Amino acid sequence: MARKIKGLYKRGSVWWCCYKDLTGRVVRETTKHTDYDKAVEYLTERKFNVQKGIEPEVSKIANYTFRELAVKYDEWSERQRGYYKKRFFIKDLINVFGDYLLKSFNTLTIENFQNERLKRGNKPASVNRIVGVLKHCLHKGLEWDMLGENVYKKIVRVKPLKMNNKRLRYLSIEETQTLLNSCSEHLKPIVIMALNAGMRKGEILNLKWDNIDLKHGFILLDRTKNGERREIPINGTLRATLEALPRRLDGGYVFYDPKTGERYQDIKRSFTTACKKAGIRDFHFHDLRHTFASHLVMAGVDLTTVSRLLGHKSLAMTLRYSHLSPQHMTGAVDVLDNVLNGKFNSTSHLLHNQGIVHNG
Repeated sequence: MARKIKGLYKRGSVWWCCYKDLTGRVVRETTKHTDYDKAVEYLTERKFNVQKGIEPEVSKIANYTFRELAVKYDEWSERQRGYYKKRFFIKDLINVFGDYLLKSFNTLTIENFQNERLKRGNKPASVNRIVGVLKHCLHKGLEWDMLGENVYKKIVRVKPLKMNNKRLRYLSIEETQTLLNSCSEHLKPIVIMALNAGMRKGEILNLKWDNIDLKHGFILLDRTKNGERREIPINGTLRATLEALPRRLDGGYVFYDPKTGERYQDIKRSFTTACKKAGIRDFHFHDLRHTFASHLVMAGVDLTTVSRLLGHKSLAMTLRYSHLSPQHMTGAVDVLDNVLNGKFNSTSHLLHNQGIVHNG
């Protein structure tokens, strides 16, 4: 690539340009090129025409509807790992904004949509997820020349709703056993894996035998939520569960429907049934991951280790479990008490020498 020229910037894979017209007004438009050199030629020609007194003819964007964009976006999204869930969001958005003109979208449009969903009882996290899909869809519309940049600028101003991340629901040992006893035959090994490996539902349902090394005792996740590889040790309970599972000759998915041979797409209904049978309320599958982490911390496992097992990008994400280990804080102040009161000989001697601790 040649030296970068001022006035060119990227939107996705397409180069856009910025220049002043004959009146001095700033014009921003797509060059429609993904190749940098061709984008340079496009911008150079625009600037040359302005210098000659020729008003550049800026291509106008047609009046596309959201439905037209969403259909293209749905087809494009099929290549994405999370398409199974995303397709329901897209369908929902088409029902709401189907014939709405893309050029009519603005900050208020999306903020009104947020408010409407909150009034329906949706939680902020749920609203943020569907608005995230909407904004990404409109971003692709910008890349595909179906949406103007002036409209997109109004869209990106919308801020996500604040979420209450304080919820930490986990099961006691007794509740855990009751839930396992209430699980159906196909659900029980999935729940055991969640409780003993701390894996997300998607990671479990996408798990293949190629990811499991029973000989060395670990599970290798190549594709995780944060995009990083993660190794998870296999304990005795999980090993026994995996060894008891039927295994197809071609390997394939660990958890699959024997009737269809396909992996389970979702286990929400059977999990809800198991929770009701066990008398457990306000509990979701993801809370099994909280249960895994909570009991590790309460057993004295340090937060750094728990963070690595969960696959958190930063320790800050794991600090929500720190209050479950009060003995660590108690132990810390006990150490201070021992130091200040001279119960450690070497430390006491040092403090005496520094004049910090005095006899009598």
